[in-house]
Amino acid sequence: GFKRYFKKDLLSGFLVFLIALPLCLGISLASGFPPLAGIFTAIIGSIVATSISNSELTIKGPAAGLIVIVLGCVSDFGGDGMAGGWSDTDLQAYRATLAVGLVAAVLQVGMGAMRIGIIGEFFPTAVVHGMLAAIGVIIVLKQIPVALGVAAKGEPLELLRELPHFIISANPAIATIGIVSMAIMFCWPVFAANYRWCKVIPSALLVLAVAIPMGIATGLLHQHTYYFAGHEYQIGEQYLVQMPKQVFGMFTEITTPDFTALAQPKAWWWILLFFSIGSLESLLSAKAVDRLDPYKRKSNLDRDLVAVGAANVAASLIGGLPMISEIV
Repeated sequence: GFKRYFKKDLLSGFLVFLIALPLCLGISLASGFPPLAGIFTAIIGSIVATSISNSELTIKGPAAGLIVIVLGCVSDFGGDGMAGGWSDTDLQAYRATLAVGLVAAVLQVGMGAMRIGIIGEFFPTAVVHGMLAAIGVIIVLKQIPVALGVAAKGEPLELLRELPHFIISANPAIATIGIVSMAIMFCWPVFAANYRWCKVIPSALLVLAVAIPMGIATGLLHQHTYYFAGHEYQIGEQYLVQMPKQVFGMFTEITTPDFTALAQPKAWWWILLFFSIGSLESLLSAKAVDRLDPYKRKSNLDRDLVAVGAANVAASLIGGLPMISEIV
């Protein structure tokens, strides 16, 4: 069906690209990695994993469900990502986490080769829904300060306790962009349900079309001070995603793992988490998407686990985030 469905596949691939590009950057930043790490993962996932796996409808790329685990690993090795500026400590924590991800990926390949993928058939969906819901709550709590333009650290319950303070301390310009973007994401599907033409435009693409001009209008490219309701606020490039300044600049961002981190016992705890959670999410996503397939194709879960593991090995070697099979 390559020729028959080429136009539809081209459109679908383009839409997934539009959604995945900002998503990869956002997941990478939230995970304590440099923004380009998510792009590395998406590229390798699309080339390496999909050439091995027979799962037709899953996307291989960085997952929101792994944010809490990856950020936890980075924090345990002493880093805090881009939150407080990129330092040598953040770089070392990043490289240590790459080593953790690489070993977990090798385990995924091994388990897939040993045909352990069948364990995905035995997990009740309630367990997975509960785990993903909990991860979702943590992600929301950690991203609220970011959307409001407020610097914040802490555990989820600590962030929940500080929520009134975040609202009071919000940077109005940044908060406006964040709130408008969220409103579009929530409201656009309602329009799409009533007006057929709205379905052609993904809400994520509309967010970019609105938020980028808003960012330019507020002067995010230039560091400056402004006043609102008698209060002084700072605004500038610290609220933007830092990207290479030149063409093919991404190749200068390639980073290798620091295998000396594996000598620390805590690294192996994180390897277990990376391997178990990443593998489980991948297997269950592949299993779930098979139920949605109108052609009733069935993914080979062992082969898919090998594919994800092999791609994770490649991604970890150049500085990418861990990936899973996911549904877009």
